[in-house]
Formats: sequence, structure tokens, C-alpha cells
Amino acid sequence: MRVPDERLSLTYSRTHRIRADGGRRLDGADADGTAVPGSLIVVSNRQPYRHEYDDADDGGDGRTEPPTEAPESDRPDPDERSITVDEPTGGLTAGLDPVLREQRGTWIAWGDGDADFDVTDDSGCVAVPPEDEAYTLGRVDLSEAAVDGYYYGFSNRVLWPLCHELPHLVDDRPTDLEWYRRVNERFADAVIDHADADSVVWFQDYHFAFAPKLVSEATPRSTTVAQFWHIPWPTPSIFAACPARDQLLTGLLGADLLGFHVDRYVTNFLESVDRFVPAATVDYRQRTVEYDGSKTQVVATPMGVDADSYDREARSAKTDQNPVLEDHDVASETVLGLGVDRLDYSKGILDRLVALERFFERNPAWQGEFTFVQKATPSRTDIPAYERYGKLVREEVERINDRFETDDWQPIVYTEAYLEHETLCGLYRRADVMIVSPLLDGMNLVTQEYVAASVDGTGTVVLSDQAGAHDHLGSHALSIDPTDVEETATQIERALTMAPHERHRRLQTLRTRVFEADLEQWMESQFEWIRRVQTRNRSTVSRPDTDNDSRERTPPI
Repeated sequence: MRVPDERLSLTYSRTHRIRADGGRRLDGADADGTAVPGSLIVVSNRQPYRHEYDDADDGGDGRTEPPTEAPESDRPDPDERSITVDEPTGGLTAGLDPVLREQRGTWIAWGDGDADFDVTDDSGCVAVPPEDEAYTLGRVDLSEAAVDGYYYGFSNRVLWPLCHELPHLVDDRPTDLEWYRRVNERFADAVIDHADADSVVWFQDYHFAFAPKLVSEATPRSTTVAQFWHIPWPTPSIFAACPARDQLLTGLLGADLLGFHVDRYVTNFLESVDRFVPAATVDYRQRTVEYDGSKTQVVATPMGVDADSYDREARSAKTDQNPVLEDHDVASETVLGLGVDRLDYSKGILDRLVALERFFERNPAWQGEFTFVQKATPSRTDIPAYERYGKLVREEVERINDRFETDDWQPIVYTEAYLEHETLCGLYRRADVMIVSPLLDGMNLVTQEYVAASVDGTGTVVLSDQAGAHDHLGSHALSIDPTDVEETATQIERALTMAPHERHRRLQTLRTRVFEADLEQWMESQFEWIRRVQTRNRSTVSRPDTDNDSRERTPPI
């Protein structure tokens, strides 16, 4: 069973370093030594490399979901089938891969490829990348029931809507929490098998709230445990409804370092601990929590994108030959708006469409002159709330187009097709207005991708004040309340009529900020904070070393 590809960023990205001779090297080293203070173990739900049987060998049709299972007697012999390897294709995954290569570290993730465990050793590990074998990929094998309960269940039916402050969409099924707990135990066991006194364990995102405590209790005190929570943290009044609320908080407090994108999520987390964990001592000024004999440093470090790669790809893109625009007969002189989102109820697509309708109502002169392209990537379609939302979005696009379209013009071009990196960067460059209007978002990397790809200096960003990116970029974007239809329509009109020199001035400032705070800078800030907590921990009394073999192992699931 496979989860749809849900990238932190929609396109390919690489972390890089500039050498003294102007060249680039893909590694994790600073000029004066290693950037990673210790042996690095990254833990994520999504793996950096996936092994798949070649569809051509088994009659597959190229679908992202596996076909109905054939009778065992009809299946090809695995030894006779060729295996392909999917490599890093975006955001954090592609950014961390060269760091792990340089450090010869370990990456632990769910093995969701159909050939994944046919290439691993008895402990579920394989050396990657295939052509280099620079680091270890440790795979956790999960049953379909475990994936349904842990991933499609508690992670995305409870934590996701709750953290995006949409409690009415929480679907707390009876066994999902227990699956989430058991899968966290499985990942913790995998980490413990690889960790030593010098290890840095770095958990990624909301799938592993219980795991930091499990790992910290079973490893030497000098082992550093960090976690980055990529989605928002809700207000305490919203978080109060979380099942296993207190255990989730104390699980995260097992980390030495806990990161969020922006300050407001740090504040919400500290206030949640203050309210629901009475035994904890919260220091708001230092942003630390002392609990159960240990201290957790909580920090805000906004994540960036590999801005150079978007700039470079946009400059080479043929904006007058973009497949999306050609397929929908969008004229070259048409003023273009753009939205790029997962098809997720937190992204505010429905409100955006209503605001576009209001814009066309108020500005009939723009009918026939302005087209909005909405790229939507279907996501988590096994969850009813996502399926319903996708249906509503498609119906709304159809309704608005039926109202305004003419024989040679369509107000909204809607596509769910996969876009190649070059095609997307070409759309970014071609778009006059980018609308980013999530109801709540941890960061929203699409905003930064658009800015980095706007190499002609003519683009404008209409940006939700509820996106984490707004904290860094909002002063030079056009801010909106994503639920205020009239305000959004007004800001779209303002973006389209803004004087060229004003557009250029705003975009230039946005580009400076995006390039200065890129993905590489974000990772460097993470490792700098890790060095700080390591120094602090080593100056305190060490916790006793733990005999890992004495810990009861979690049974397979």
C-alpha cells in the first residue's frame, strides 16, 4: 500500500555549497568542518529512496496505487523482475540527502515501495543511493492496517485538522490512536538500534509525537534528540480537544530541541504545555520547558526553498510554450493568475474561487483579459473529508466557468495533472499574480518557489496572513484574510493594476528575503541549535546509559 506523493515542495530541489572557485558541491560540510555535530539519524514518514518493480515487467499500468493483487501462481518471480529506484524529488528530502551522504549517516522511514524489502538486509536496511552507497536507509515495515490507523487515521484525521484549527473535521476512530502509538514505538525501536552516545536523532513532523520520549529514555544522555514540527501548532483552546493530549505533549518534551516555523506556533506550544502539563516549568523568555529532569529548547526557524534552483529553471523555461497554457488555449497576451496547492481543505481553495468570482463580478472589464490557473494535487483521497473537498472544488470551478466563460475565454483553468519541474517553473515565471490563501499553514513553500522563479521582476503575491510565510514576507506581499471574500477580490484587483515600479520594488525585496533565508540556511540554523543543546547537555549531569537490549521490543505490525 502506498501513500500518494506528498512533497514538502512540489518540485526538485538540492542543497548546495559555493566553493571558493565558484563551483558547487552537494555535501554537508562547512568550510571549517562538518555542519552536523555528531552522527546524524533522520526520521521521517516519507523515505528518500523507494525501490519499485518495473511496471514493464509485470504488466503494470503506471498507476500510483498498486493494482488488484494477482493470484500467487500468476505473479512473476521477483528474481526475474527488474527494480527501479525513485530518488529525492523535492524540498527537505532532497535537501537532506547530500548531508546524509557526506556524514554517512542513517535515515529511518516507512518502506512503502513494493520492492523495498526485497533489497534490504535482515534488519531492514539498505545502502543508498544505489550508485554510491553513502549512507544507511533503515526501513520500517508497516501493514495496511497500521498505515490506515497511524497515517490515514490519527495523523491525518485528528492531528492535521486539529493543528490547522478545524476541529469540526476531526474524525477520531476507535483504534487510530493505538495504531499511532504502536507505529511510534516501532520507529523508536529502529532509532535505538542505530543510535549511540554521539548520535543526533532528528524527527520530522507530526507523525512522531510520542517517539522523542521513547528514544530519550532508551539512549545515553549525550544522545541529542530533536524534532521539527512542520505544520502549525494550534491555540491551547483548540488543542484541548486532542485525544491523548497530555501524552502527546510529554512525548514531544522528550526532545532536547523542538522546532516550529514561526514565533506564534512556539507561543501556542508553550502555552499548551503550561496549561496541560502542570509538572512542567515553562520559561517564555528563554523558550524552554523543564520537565521530568530534562530541558527542551523550543525555537522558531522558518524553512526556505532551494531558491537558486527555481531561479535557474525559470530562466531556462520557455514561457511561450507552456503545456498547461497550450492545452487550455490560453492566449499569450492573457494576464495570468496562479494557485498551486495540494487539494486540501486547509489551503483555502474554495474561498479563493469565491473571491475570484466576486472579482469578475466587480470588474467586468477583466473578463476575457484575465485567467486564473489552479493547479491542484489530489491528496489523501482515502479520507472522506478530502474526497468531499475535491468534489466541491471541481463543482465550484465548473459553476464559475459556466457563469462567465465565452467561446474563446475561460476564467479558471483547473488541472490536477502532474507538472514537470520545468513546466511549473515556467508557470511561476509567466504568472502576473500568485494567490496563496491557506486558512492556516505551517509555512507554505509555494510562496517562496514563486518568488524565486519570478526572474522578470513583474510578479505580485497575494498572501494569506495565516500562512507562516506571511511572517517573513507579508510586508511586501498583498495581505488578505483568506476567509474575507471582498478583501481578497480587492487585493486581486490591486495586484493587477499596480504600477510596474511598485511591483518591481516589492518583488525585489521578497526575492532578497527568499534567497537569504533558503533551505541551506534553514538546515544550518537547525544544526547550530543542535550544537547549542549538545553543549548545554554535556555540561549537566548525564543520565545513566541504558542497555538497549533490555528494552522490551515492540512486536511487528
